[in-house]
Amino acid sequence: MVRINYLLLLLLLVAAKASSQTNIVVKSPNQKISFNLSVQKNKLSYFISGNNIKVIEPSAISMALDLATITEGVTLGKAEVYELNEQYPWYGAHSTARNHYKGAKIPVSKGSLNYFLDVRVFNDGAAFRLIVPGKEQQKRIADEATVFTLPKGTAAWYHDLYMHYEGVYEKRLLDTVKAGQWAAPSVTFQLPGSKLYVAITEADLKNYGGMALQSNGRRGMVLRLPQNQPTSYPYKLRYSPEDTLKRSKPAAITGTIHTPWRVIMIAENLNSLVNNDMVHNLCPPPDKQLFPEGIKTAWIKPGPAVWKYLDDGGESSVANMKEFSRMAAELGFKHNILEGFWRRWSDNELQDLVNYSKEKGVGIWLWEHSKDLWDAGKRQAFFKKCHDMGIAGLKLDFFDHEGKDVVDLYQDILKETAALQLMLDFHGANKPTGTERTWPNELTREAVKGMEASKLADRAGHNVTLPFTRFIAGHAEYTPVHFGERRKNTTWAHQIATAAIFSAPLLTYAASPQNLLNNPAVEMIKSIPSIWDETIVLPGSAIGEAAVYARRKGDTWFLAVINGSKPKKLNIPLSFLVRDAYQTLEVKDTQGNTGALTLENKTYGKADSIELELGEGGGYIARFGL
Repeated sequence: MVRINYLLLLLLLVAAKASSQTNIVVKSPNQKISFNLSVQKNKLSYFISGNNIKVIEPSAISMALDLATITEGVTLGKAEVYELNEQYPWYGAHSTARNHYKGAKIPVSKGSLNYFLDVRVFNDGAAFRLIVPGKEQQKRIADEATVFTLPKGTAAWYHDLYMHYEGVYEKRLLDTVKAGQWAAPSVTFQLPGSKLYVAITEADLKNYGGMALQSNGRRGMVLRLPQNQPTSYPYKLRYSPEDTLKRSKPAAITGTIHTPWRVIMIAENLNSLVNNDMVHNLCPPPDKQLFPEGIKTAWIKPGPAVWKYLDDGGESSVANMKEFSRMAAELGFKHNILEGFWRRWSDNELQDLVNYSKEKGVGIWLWEHSKDLWDAGKRQAFFKKCHDMGIAGLKLDFFDHEGKDVVDLYQDILKETAALQLMLDFHGANKPTGTERTWPNELTREAVKGMEASKLADRAGHNVTLPFTRFIAGHAEYTPVHFGERRKNTTWAHQIATAAIFSAPLLTYAASPQNLLNNPAVEMIKSIPSIWDETIVLPGSAIGEAAVYARRKGDTWFLAVINGSKPKKLNIPLSFLVRDAYQTLEVKDTQGNTGALTLENKTYGKADSIELELGEGGGYIARFGL
């Protein structure tokens, strides 16, 4: 009997070993990128390779539930592989997103606990998340400390958490970054000895706290959840100490836990980085009941907007806002954003403005403080009233935190406004995580140090960093274009060019509509789209130095160039054009006068090139039409 039991146990051990995996590799469809998972030193470990280079060196995947680590002392099961290759309409760097990956759902066991690591590898990056099953009413507190270790000599562009997501990016050699320093995703890296870029962020954030990154002093960026993050200055400024204490406590998650996707974008050049679709690809498509035509649903109306806030613009009266709507229509803009002064009006006055603006083809948006949206009954009544009055959209402000309950509030707002056909602009917000694919009624969110930052001395250097850092994660409400003192060390041409580079489906201009109409380049301003069919980041672009963009809408191409703080000469071949001759409108700097510009009408074709000599904060924009 003893011998039989021994043989049975031996067979069970052999079977268990046969069913477990020691190393699992998931490769991209083109086989150039691989995600490698194993158990090293008793811990769940991974590394990521791209083009035969380890872009993420061996690092620990770390998660705890109720203070107990679940990623140590584990075994791996047989992966369930899957694949997807699809395309869908998009409002971003291009009008069609490509979602092509190979995936693996990998069983992980720690004692009696069984969960999954879900991995997807694209041709331009890799992503993973943890899925921990739980009973319907089971509440657990999650924490994570996964590490992203970069190679020696890697450069990083990031800002800290002091101003939440409204900081100034700085370049650092990762080897020199001390332990404890904070970084707000998306963080962009450039690997040594190559042109390979990496960007790290998260996707599909819901029912969970948002992640930040913290240096471990050994070239590793460690994932930190809100209970471990410092509270930002904007949150402390606007909320009570009791609110701050509440948000600093770990949040309980009910039922099965899905972490957000941990996203590692990999690009051979800046063009590939800007055109990366991973963040929104990792989010579910929109509900056809709410959005029958997806982002093309009739009431979703992208377009430029006028805004009375940063550029005077006169009285905060109904009559003046009617004039703003009239000028918006003259500019071909679709929206008029009202700050909180609308609350001083009667319902009849607001309805009068809405009706007048609608006749002009302009939608009215109303600003509201997010603190007034926590009461579900009051929030829903406000949304219903806006719907009944014909309000087009809402600008909701001052979230300033990524705690789980704040993230839950975003989700409630998105669902409730979608049901009432209201568009959204989140201000004072956290980073985008691709959920605008699921909820296309979100047309933009701030999470950027934009034109509202009046004391930003080196606006030129900041502007040429953002396209390759913050904008990699998704749309941003920078509120571009200002012809006054706020533009700092940038020219008028630079300012106009930013409207074509800092794109968002809702493109809100900082300059008053009257100043836009008075500008000599008003014809160019009127023609700049808020959404694009194609984007090409051209040679000459470099993070923190210059951004050179060719963008297409229909048959019309735009060339937009913004320069940083150092003078730069550029030779730009026009080989992105498809025809031999285009009627071209050029907006150039005026030498010796940053507050003026030069207009020229020329003919260019695909065999031509353009020579530019740009000073500090210089700019250029051209429109190539048939």
